[in-house]
Amino acid sequence: MKDTEIVALYWDRNEDAICQTQQKYGAYLSKIAYNIVSDFEDSRECVNDTYLKAWNSMPTHRPDVLSTYLGKITRQLSIDVFRKKHSAKRYASEYAISLDELGDCFSDGNTPEKALDAKMLGEAINRFLRTLPDDARNTFIGRYYFFDPLKDVAAYCGMSESKAKSMLYRTRQSLKAYLVKEGFDL
Repeated sequence: MKDTEIVALYWDRNEDAICQTQQKYGAYLSKIAYNIVSDFEDSRECVNDTYLKAWNSMPTHRPDVLSTYLGKITRQLSIDVFRKKHSAKRYASEYAISLDELGDCFSDGNTPEKALDAKMLGEAINRFLRTLPDDARNTFIGRYYFFDPLKDVAAYCGMSESKAKSMLYRTRQSLKAYLVKEGFDL
């Protein structure tokens, strides 16, 4: 079923929309959730919450790209679950490892000024990513947006793990330099 047809089902309040969404995007959303929470039960709950949130948000919002819309919902719900469950301890999920790798590019963001700059920072990162060659952009997004393990990123980008690792390192260093040049205090 096409995405426009699935969105129309949501708008018509047809419960088949959730079944069609699960059939088409269930595995994709589960992978995103599991990469963040590292627990099958929690990831399944995040995906189910995604369907509910999509159901509740569709009548007022018609997404252009359904997979991106659902992925963003799943990602945010999963991050919230991760933070709630692991707020007092370090946990070795792909989410935690990815954040650790990016740590030298960003400050902790706990000040009100940093919170206000978050949108501008996101826009700057998007501008930076558009300047990258496809392979560097895909490895960066796979690792730091989808939180895929390095081994998986290397595999779907068609390169060795060591090449992906060094490419990610160079990209992080370039991102840091770009953000400093753009006036961000790191």
